[in-house]
Amino acid sequence: MLSTLVLPLFALSAVSASPFATRSIAAHSSVARSIAARSTTPIAAACWEKYNTLYYSFAETTQDVTSLSLAGSDGELLPQFVSEAHAHGVEAHIAIGGWTGSIWFSSNLATAENRTAFVQTVAEFASQYDLDGIQFDWEYPNHQGIGCNTISADDTSNFLAFLQELRKNPVAAKLTLSAAVSLTPFFDATGNPSTDVSGFAKVLNYIALMNYDVWGSWLPNVGPNSPLNDTCVVSAKQQGSAVSAVKAWTDAGIPANQIVLGVPTYGHSFTVAPSDAFTAGKKKLAAYPSFNASDQPLGDAWDNAGGVDACGVYEGSGGTFNFWGLINGGFLTKEGKAADGIHYRYDTCSQTPYVYNETSQVMISFDNAESYAAKGAYIKNAGLHGFAMWEAGGDYNNMLLDSIIHAAG
Repeated sequence: MLSTLVLPLFALSAVSASPFATRSIAAHSSVARSIAARSTTPIAAACWEKYNTLYYSFAETTQDVTSLSLAGSDGELLPQFVSEAHAHGVEAHIAIGGWTGSIWFSSNLATAENRTAFVQTVAEFASQYDLDGIQFDWEYPNHQGIGCNTISADDTSNFLAFLQELRKNPVAAKLTLSAAVSLTPFFDATGNPSTDVSGFAKVLNYIALMNYDVWGSWLPNVGPNSPLNDTCVVSAKQQGSAVSAVKAWTDAGIPANQIVLGVPTYGHSFTVAPSDAFTAGKKKLAAYPSFNASDQPLGDAWDNAGGVDACGVYEGSGGTFNFWGLINGGFLTKEGKAADGIHYRYDTCSQTPYVYNETSQVMISFDNAESYAAKGAYIKNAGLHGFAMWEAGGDYNNMLLDSIIHAAG
């Protein structure tokens, strides 16, 4: 297992020119759950030459519009992170928000007075830490995220007004500004996906599509964590994908070259009985099998074993396995192939792999070098701005990163 350091980093890269006069050309992507700081690769030992941008996450919103909190993200390491990034010619960005850190976005931007105050807060934070960019990871405007977020029908319009004002700030005018977004455009005042978000394209350098956590224990079947495509399955199985998300956002006014595809270095685990795991009469893994929702397998050493969340509600294990965790857990070899005794299936529609241990009855939907290559080719062919990994420490010997870089050109 990787050792010695304490911060989750978003790894970023891009394949097309930025429409703004800023050097950064990629974005982070945030998981729809809280990931606490934990032991990972030392900052100084990061493979800097493979990135053009890294995000430190998260600075969280607070009830006080004049402050941001780093209390849950080992904030004392942020200056070292920025210094190391700059020493290696890599842009240092901060991600504001996240699953647990978005609680006060709505109220912080609810009035013109609050928006002006928050503009000053963000600009001063960027200056204090000598940051090159800010990414807003609001989960989600006018749509409840963790469960106790402040929320308003005017969230999306207030968000745009805030960004427009932020762009006029002398400090922020020089920053790369981006947003981590869901697979559908921000909800409008009616609670439906906005049909016109072109205003955001004028103030953001790019958006990062969080194309992960598409299927998980909240659905009745095992499905792809990060599907590249879902237009090739029946409508009942269409929960979202890179292809459908890019279409939704471009139709709503975001140019393809301002879209970064978020790609995960982790997968979700499920308890699946052999009678459900295999197709009838064969040792071939079935597509979309049912699973035992009352028996969530614990993931790798970084998984959350359960606890009370930011809303005071108990949440059980997330059941997540990072790519290195699949290797350490005996599901994959060090070459990223299915280990002996492990059943494997690669779904050609979603372009995602699955592994299954019949003895433990654990099935995992994840991403490997093959699925990363498919996403890289899509990024190149669709003319997207680049890709973003959540998170840098989840890879194994840069196997996933190298695959997508090669495929994306």
